[in-house]
Formats: sequence, structure tokens, C-alpha cells
Amino acid sequence: MEAHKRTVTCGQLRTEDAGKQVVLNGWVHRHRDHGGVIFINLRDRYGITQVVVDEHAAPQLRETAEELKFEYCIAVTGTVQARPDSMVNSEMNTGGIEVIAEHITILSRCATLPFMIDEKAQTNEDLRLKYRYLDLRTGSMQKKISLRSQVMFRTREYLTNQGFLEIETPTMIRSTPEGARDFLVPSRISKGRFYALPQSPQLFKQILMVSGFDKYFQLAHCFRDEDPRGDRQPEHTQIDMEMSFVDQEDVFALVEGLMAHIFKNTMGLDLPLPFQRLPYEEAMDRFGSDKPDLRFDLEMKDAAFMGQDTDFKVFSGVLERGGAIRALVVPGKAEYSRKQISDLEDVAKTYHAKGLAWLKVTDDGLDGGIAKFFTSKASEIRSKLGAQSGDLVLFVADKKTVANTALGAVRTRLGKDLGLAEQGSFRFAWIVDFPLFEWNEDEEKWDAAHHMFTMPQAQYLETMESDPGSVKGNLYDLVCNGYELASGSIRIHDPQLQQRIFNIVGFPEEEAKQRFGFLLDAFQYGAPPHGGIAPGLDRLLMIMTGESTIREVMAFPKNSAGLSPMDESPSPVEPGQLQELGLQFLPGVLRAQGNTDPDNTGAAD
Repeated sequence: MEAHKRTVTCGQLRTEDAGKQVVLNGWVHRHRDHGGVIFINLRDRYGITQVVVDEHAAPQLRETAEELKFEYCIAVTGTVQARPDSMVNSEMNTGGIEVIAEHITILSRCATLPFMIDEKAQTNEDLRLKYRYLDLRTGSMQKKISLRSQVMFRTREYLTNQGFLEIETPTMIRSTPEGARDFLVPSRISKGRFYALPQSPQLFKQILMVSGFDKYFQLAHCFRDEDPRGDRQPEHTQIDMEMSFVDQEDVFALVEGLMAHIFKNTMGLDLPLPFQRLPYEEAMDRFGSDKPDLRFDLEMKDAAFMGQDTDFKVFSGVLERGGAIRALVVPGKAEYSRKQISDLEDVAKTYHAKGLAWLKVTDDGLDGGIAKFFTSKASEIRSKLGAQSGDLVLFVADKKTVANTALGAVRTRLGKDLGLAEQGSFRFAWIVDFPLFEWNEDEEKWDAAHHMFTMPQAQYLETMESDPGSVKGNLYDLVCNGYELASGSIRIHDPQLQQRIFNIVGFPEEEAKQRFGFLLDAFQYGAPPHGGIAPGLDRLLMIMTGESTIREVMAFPKNSAGLSPMDESPSPVEPGQLQELGLQFLPGVLRAQGNTDPDNTGAAD
């Protein structure tokens, strides 16, 4: 290989290199034979260089060049030559030169490709994931994985310069309730016992604060056994941070500085600081979401006046039951068809609304939908909702939470359908003043809205037990372009206060000790006030690249069913492995999946 080792990359050469003899290594991206002159576009992750085998080439060189096919891995020795001005390719960084080949060595051949390696593979996602090593060669994936590496580097750079220590926490831990199902790892040595893969390093990073490491971070691999969706994966990476002796403002300043550093040094963008702040209730009232897309201004309005002095019983009845009427004015869309409105109604119903009422504002008054019930309110609709002639007005009437969430989902759908969000822009905001508790109607009990280690805001400490529903916590989300990018909170460091929270959510002292004993024990030894946050690295990259799924910014993701078509995981294991672990499947479990083991011992097909 020594004689064929590259001296430059395929993205490096420029006109000032003319006359140099070089060795290039890469893959055949394109191969064209123009009547005696063969052009080869040679590609590596740095770029593409055009290689020329001209009419003066030796027979053996020509024979090798003619054999080449897509994705053959080759070494080329040749001389750099400036292209004539008329032949310069301004779309390529190396478009001012070409390499006149003197020798070509085939390092390895390529079988027939399942899809073309291009800027972005236009093929079925499962096929892309099955041949991920080919998909990762595409220009699009190379750029995204390169950006991922840059973001990780800039993260480490910024946090290290801020005095943070990067500390690894365990990958096999005790199972603790954190909101999703744990992935469990059976112990061979301690049969009948299990490790859990961490959903987050939450407890360990708090223990690090007790240990005196006041500024911790980690690019933490996290595991959650939950149904996959576009912005979720069974395993993901988060930028995990925890700090001692800080308040909410300190966390905000740190994260805003980190995001500004990342965007400036990877995309050349200056983020406006500080980020906007929205109380949770205001975000829900204006946008119907606690992760609003602020790239467009479409806002919901209170339309309680529509339920007063009206024969439209749907609206008046909701108000009598203490509900809410929410309205959304869609400017200039009075031409929307009944079918288009029906599609929006389906969106609202997905979020438990009973329906989506509507009317259109015209020069003569109101028209369509529920207009006949509100002819006398035309001027109020214009003044209170800001509606103009030609506008479509949509309504959801229900419990306030349902009305906000359902109409908020309609707003999000309209933003996408109408292309309202400015592409390439990034609108960050902090969502603050979240409720600390939420009522679980099924179990008729209070649950922690975020997690059980969140510090209540000071003004609620005395009334926490008597009125849990009013308590707001020192917790916060960072959102961007309609996605939750990070969640965090100021933590409880007082064991007595922690036990009060456990009591409210129905976690008895004995169970709390069983689940979180090691953390509670640590808190008895001088725990400092502390707080933190954990932006999702994959989700951040998804937003930065304008993708709609984090699978597009991970090297080896699972598909939408949580499977890996490339290595075919999850996969069966040998019976002996299960026996070593003391495991046996319940009768019928594997048979339902096609297992032929008649004794159901756990033997795999």
C-alpha cells in the first residue's frame, strides 16, 4: 500500500497545485468514456477530483480505466493540470484542476449497487439502513455526520473553557422510574437480578454534585424503551450538564452561550441573545403547545365572547361547564375548501377535540360553517380576533387543555401546509413556570409533571400539600422551531423537602428508599444546591440540518420499528446463553414470533 498511499485528498487540489505529482485514494463516483478520453470523478469525504486518462495513456492504464465501475476503490498516481478557462467547473471546489493519470491501482471492486451513491440516496429508508455503509458515503450523510462531529467538538471546547469536567457515568445501573421503560440487562453472576441501561445520568450527576465536582458535563448515551417516532430513538445522545451553587438564570446563560458558540463555529450564524422566555401557560394560550414553532406569528385567541348570548349550544354549553373557546384566524384563507377544513378537523380530533368549528369573514359579514349563528357578532369577531375580510376563522370549544392542545396542533399543521416558517432560521425560547404536579385522572393521584427531584418555586413551599395543582417548579425547557430541545431544572437537595414531594406523588418513604436510597443517603452528607439541563444532541442536529427525523443525523440508527436492518438486531440468542443467565421464555412467547422450539426453553430459530 505504501506506493499507493494518498498524498492529498480529493477535495484539496487547486490551480496553484498545477504541475505537482500526487497520489489520490477514493471511490469511483462517475466514469465517462468520451471517445478515447476517459474521465473519472474520484470521491472521498473531502470532495471530488476529476481524473483524466487521455489518448496518450499506456495500454495497461487504459485497460484498467475501462474496467472501472461505480464505487470501485482505487489509487491514482498522476500530475495536476489546470483546466482551460472554458472547462472550469465552478460548482466544484476542485473545479479548476484535473489530474492526468499515470497509474491506476484497483484496491477493491464493488458489487452491483442496491442504490446510487449521490448527494442524497433517493430510496426506501429500510434499504438505506440495510446498506448503511453505502448510505453513509452519500454527500448528504457525509456532511451531516461531519457536522455532528463538529458540534460535539465545539460542545467540549466551550464547556471545558467554562471550567466543566467531562465525567463518564455508568452504563449499567439500578432500574429507577424515569418516565419510560428501562432496557434491562440480566446478570449472569447474580441470577434473577438485572441492570438497567440509563434513561439519563440523572441520579449520578446529582451525586457528582454531592462529591464536589461543581461543573460536570458528558455527551451521554441514553436508552429508553419507548415507541419510536421521528425525533426519538431507543438510544440517543444528550449533552448532559449539572452545576452546583447556581440558579435558573445561571443555567440559561450557560446554555445560551453554548448554543451561540456551536452555531457560530459550525454554521457561521450569530444567534440573537438572550433567548425569548415564555411562561408555560402563556405558551399554551398563544400557541397551544409547550414547544411552539415561533418562526411564524399565527396565534390563538380567546373567543369566550362567542359562547355568550348565542343559540349555538355547543359554545354556550362549554362555557357553562367551565371550558374554553379558542380561535385561530388564518389570514387570506377564506378560499379553503370544505375538504381542506375537514382535514384540519381530523388533526384536532386526534388531540381529543370533538370537532373544529369554522366560519369565513367576507366583505358582507360572515359565511359558511357556523356563521349563521353569529351574524350579530361579525364586528366583534373583527375587533376581538383581529379577523379581516378573506380570513378563515377556526374554533375549538372544550376543556381548556383540550381546546389549546387541539387548536395548537391545527396551528402546527397550517404552518407546514402553508410554508409559514422561514427555512434556515432558528427561533429559540425558554419555556418556564411549568406546573410541578399534574393530576392523573386514571389513578386519581398527583404525578410529577417533570420528575420528582425538581425544586418547587419558593412561594409555594407552604401550600404545596394543600394545593398541589397551583405549584410551579424551577424547571424549564429549551425549544427551537417546534421541538423540545432540552429539559432541566433546579434540583431538590434537602432530604426533608424531597420526602414531601415523594408523599404528594404517592411514593411512600420505604419505596423511595428502595428506589432511590443511594441518592437520598448521599443527600445526608452536605448536598449543595444544584441544577442542570440536557440538550438532545441528535435533536439539535436534526434542527440544524432541517431534517424531520433524528435517524438522518445518526450514523447507525434503528428504523421506525426500532429494528436495525443492517445487523438485524434485535436478534435471537443461543439457548446456552439464556441458560447461563437463568432465563426461560414464558410458554407461547416465541412461538407467536415463529419459534420452533417445542419446549419453549428460549431456544431461537
